[in-house]
Amino acid sequence: MTLQDFVANFAAQFDETDVSAFNPETKFHDLDEWSSLLALSIIAMVDDEYDFKLKGNDIRDSVTIEDIFKIVNAAS
Repeated sequence: MTLQDFVANFAAQFDETDVSAFNPETKFHDLDEWSSLLALSIIAMVDDEYDFKLKGNDIRDSVTIEDIFKIVNAAS
């Protein structure tokens, strides 16, 4: 798993936000489209793509996309 692939998979969960808005340092909670439904989509994506059970607290405590990547990557 690479950080760039993770960012691309993360960005794919968003319908209205331009892909150029996403990079490892993106503060995803600040995105206009961010919602609890998207949080669930991210949890499902991580489970499907990386076979890791991301928790709500992991998302709540993370600030950037890279923060979530590090949680998932540490379990690999």
